[in-house]
Amino acid sequence: MSHTPTPSLIDLKVDAGIATLTLNRPDKRNAITDAMRTELIDALEQVTADGAIRALVLTGAGKGFCAGGDVAGMQRRMDARAGEVGFNGWTRQQRVHHSVALLHTMPKPVIAAVNGGANGLGADMALACDFVVASDEASFAWSYIKRGLIPDGGGMYFLPRRVGLARAKELIFTGRKVEAAEALTLGIADRISRADALLAEAQAWARELSQGSAPALALGKSILNQSFELSAEQVFAQGSQAQGICYTTQQHRDAVMAFLNPTREKAA
Repeated sequence: MSHTPTPSLIDLKVDAGIATLTLNRPDKRNAITDAMRTELIDALEQVTADGAIRALVLTGAGKGFCAGGDVAGMQRRMDARAGEVGFNGWTRQQRVHHSVALLHTMPKPVIAAVNGGANGLGADMALACDFVVASDEASFAWSYIKRGLIPDGGGMYFLPRRVGLARAKELIFTGRKVEAAEALTLGIADRISRADALLAEAQAWARELSQGSAPALALGKSILNQSFELSAEQVFAQGSQAQGICYTTQQHRDAVMAFLNPTREKAA
């Protein structure tokens, strides 16, 4: 008796150096289960390690980007024995944080192509990316408060850096929905696209952002990600060290030689 293979919860495709990772649970608006998170972590680690991949676009299948954490998983956690709830929750949180950190620290540009609702963990994951392109049908909601929870996917770190502290508190305390136009005004989204052009525009922007030296992009991103927390002296020091590494790269050498010898480069 043949069995239909179970579809992957994460779809990863690579075209001309641009990876597109699709959350693939459309019937549940791509709500994240533990199994889905495991596939997500594996895919993000694969993209990070593959030097041929220059940038990543993260999107969702179907009408939603990501509805957040799977509510059925919340039910199972509540059904655990009282003495196990806290530690089980802590263990799960380590996996949540690992997946978000992989997006945030990936040494190449990462764009969220938000095609629909991004709620709770979904909204956090979008902001963990370097840039957010939202469909005109997209929306964002830090809806944790409606489940008696706080943002656990980085929202309390990322959201104030995009919209300011007071506005972040308002969005997190109310859990209200932010439609695409307001998201652009507030700085939650960087660009708005028509729904039918969203993925193509995000991929095109990913190509544009990743044309430069991969080592310089990776080193610059690692410092920029810390720049709000570090002192000026620390940023300068890290920048000096990173520049020393850039001096040794083939990309730097080729760029300098092309500038100094434009005729030879054209002839080649």
